Amino acid sequence: MAGRLEHPGYDEEKLRIVSEQLPCREVQAGALLSLMGQPQQYCYPSLFIYGHRASGKSHVVNTLMKELELPHATVSCVECISAALLFEQVLLAFFGCDAASLLPRSPSLSDFVRIYRQQASQSPAEQTRYIVLEKAELLRDADANLLPALLRLQELVSIFLYSEIVWDKFRPNTGCFEPLLLHFPDYSKGELQQILSKDRHPSYSAEFYSSYVHILLGVFYAVCRDLRELRHLAALNFSKFCEPVAAGKAKETDAHKLWKNIEPHLKKAMQTVYLREVSSLQWEQMEEHDAGALRGLSAHTHVELPYYSKFLLIAAYLASYNPARTDKRFFVKHHGKIKKTNFLKKNEKTSNHLLGPKPFPLDRLLAIFYSVVDSRVAPTASIFSQRDMSVKFVLITCVNICFPLQIPEFKVAVFLFLCRFVLFTSFAL
Repeated sequence: MAGRLEHPGYDEEKLRIVSEQLPCREVQAGALLSLMGQPQQYCYPSLFIYGHRASGKSHVVNTLMKELELPHATVSCVECISAALLFEQVLLAFFGCDAASLLPRSPSLSDFVRIYRQQASQSPAEQTRYIVLEKAELLRDADANLLPALLRLQELVSIFLYSEIVWDKFRPNTGCFEPLLLHFPDYSKGELQQILSKDRHPSYSAEFYSSYVHILLGVFYAVCRDLRELRHLAALNFSKFCEPVAAGKAKETDAHKLWKNIEPHLKKAMQTVYLREVSSLQWEQMEEHDAGALRGLSAHTHVELPYYSKFLLIAAYLASYNPARTDKRFFVKHHGKIKKTNFLKKNEKTSNHLLGPKPFPLDRLLAIFYSVVDSRVAPTASIFSQRDMSVKFVLITCVNICFPLQIPEFKVAVFLFLCRFVLFTSFAL
């Protein structure tokens, strides 16, 4: 049963609408409202909201701001590639085009604060204004003084930042005003069942669609807990699930027949989770073309590793078969002069592949991974979960699992030709 939001200063009908739009996130929405206080009160100066992807962070904040009609400026740090664009978006949302046009060509933070003060004095607000920064981890690549300065704007406006990484990975080295932290945990299996069941098809009963969601989660919950991806998979495969019912071959209560019909399609869809290699229309055409070839669990196409798992496997291979002293020469662009010598140790005259893989520490694996991957990657939980998945499927083995107090060391466990194949297919993408 969904909880009801209650807070003095806000209309009860609006709070009821907010509660209906935020299933399984009433606790986080209530905590956020408590920190914001009543509309005329000062909010906490800055709030850092963090959690994994698709855990409801932006949905909760945007719903509260929109339904409660709070003055706010939502800025995507992906779109605002410079501080000037960020300042312009904030002034545009609060005061209109005339205020944004007052910014100079290359505005500084002092220019933004000066113009904001002028406009705020001319148009005083009866409520607290909020700046909501999406994908706030990108601010780490901006000017060093931008984030600390934004966190000290408490006299002018409240700052909400939400990100997929924790604050310890986010905190500037120069120090800053510490925001209040609010964590959004992952949805549990029961919560995902409740949320996905709300998207039921109008032609079928709620119990029928709920049973379909239960089957879908039984297959995908172990490998995927992303609400957006699960919602996409539910919409993509529902037509296959209800085919026997539409054809009159089964009833809505015939769970066994429905499972036998949908099982091969769900197993095949599991191989492309997160990849989105084809569109929904292309997937349906491919399903029609390959319908005669599917036979339950025996229908097996080529197995594709997740994108970053390939690079983790490459990094593990390079760390196992290359000495640690060569990392600077191979992976650092400006490594300086290296003394050439023809002297080789006795064991180096033999090929490293004949001697077998050598153990390496976790920090070396990640350092090589960030060197060989194409783009800048944030150290999110997804990267570490793919590393754990590689260990689980014995692509990488942990050599000191019996000593939990030591730094974990690993060895690559796949054959040479497999690593070469992964290396070739990764750089051929």
